[in-house]
Amino acid sequence: MKKKHTIKIPKNATIFYCSKKRIITVKGPLEQKSLRLKVKIELLNNEKLIKVTSIPFSKISNSQKKNILAIQGTTISLIKQLIVETSYILYKKLKLVGIGYRAFDVEKFNDTLLSLKLGYSHPIYFKIPKKSRIFCLKRTKLFVYGNSYQGITQTASFIRSYKKPEPYKGKGILYETEKINLKEGKKV
Repeated sequence: MKKKHTIKIPKNATIFYCSKKRIITVKGPLEQKSLRLKVKIELLNNEKLIKVTSIPFSKISNSQKKNILAIQGTTISLIKQLIVETSYILYKKLKLVGIGYRAFDVEKFNDTLLSLKLGYSHPIYFKIPKKSRIFCLKRTKLFVYGNSYQGITQTASFIRSYKKPEPYKGKGILYETEKINLKEGKKV
């Protein structure tokens, strides 16, 4: 078994595996999540390792046998993601760049609604999904955080889609680490 097909189990996570139902459950300090598997795995409790094999649970066709290594790699990354999601709070930072671009929590709705001023003639209201939470540090900085990586990235990209950064002045909603290469305007 190659080293890239093994996953180290952290001390704060507990792994439960049922081979009959093909389900692995990861219980961490924050929550518990489960995943349905397509390939068999081996739990080595004394070494605190999970070995992901390339043996499928059921008979597969020849065309699916070609994709078994891809399924194995996907399973490894999904199990790692489960361990991270149950152990840590994940976040994305967004910054609003532009004159008058602001974000506000609407207090009447108990932090389930976000109001954005993005240079349009009207404010934009965004309903915060249940999987993620949003915190306004300043009026121009947003933190999207929660336990679901997919939920956080989806929420951040949806907020960003209201005003994508434009390449001439760099105004819009940017991720914290994002750099915009500004284009030169027309020369007269």
